Amino acid sequence: MAEPTLNVITVCGSLRKGSFNAALARALPGLAPSELSIKPAPAWVDMPIYNFDDQNTTGIPAAVTAWADAIRAADGVIVVSPEYNWGIPGGLKNAIDWVSRLKDIPFTNKPVALQSCSGGLLGGARMQYHLRMALTTLDAFLFGKPEVFVNFSAKKFDEKTLALTDQPTIDLVKQQLAGFEKFIHRVNGKK
Repeated sequence: MAEPTLNVITVCGSLRKGSFNAALARALPGLAPSELSIKPAPAWVDMPIYNFDDQNTTGIPAAVTAWADAIRAADGVIVVSPEYNWGIPGGLKNAIDWVSRLKDIPFTNKPVALQSCSGGLLGGARMQYHLRMALTTLDAFLFGKPEVFVNFSAKKFDEKTLALTDQPTIDLVKQQLAGFEKFIHRVNGKK
C-alpha cells in the first residue's frame, strides 16, 4: 500500500468533550482514501480574544503562529464545526480573525472542505454558509459538493463511544473525502 501523499488537517469548532463534531473529525482518518493523511490541527483554545491593540503591544500569540503554520504546511483543511446561534462558534471565528491579521494569511489559496453536525434538521447549514463567507474573504478555495451536513446527530453516533454508525452518513463522508482529494490535486497541481 502506498504512503499517503496529501497531508490534510482537521479544525474542530467545538471544545465540548461529547461533541459530535469532534467525533466526526476523529472518524475522518478511517474514512479517507489511502492518499489522504488526516490529522488534527493544533488547538485554538489558548488564543486570546482578538484585539488590535494587543496585537500591536504583545505581537502574535504562539498559539496563533502554531495554528497558522499547521494550515500553511497542510495540503488541505477540513473544518468540522457545530452551529451556534445560526453562525460560527465564537472561538473558531476568533482563530480565523487572528490568522487574517498575518502578513502571509494561511488560508490563502488553501483547499478547504466543510462538515457540520447538529441535533436539528439543517445539520449546521447556516454555520457553513457564514464560514464560507469568512473564508472566501481570506481567498481560501472552498470545496463544493458533496456537502456534509449531519442532522439529528444523536441518532448517527454511538451513544457511549461516539463512533459514527450511520451508514448513509459514512458513505457521504467517504464520497466528500474522495472528491476533496481530487479537488486538492486540481488546486495544488499535486500528482
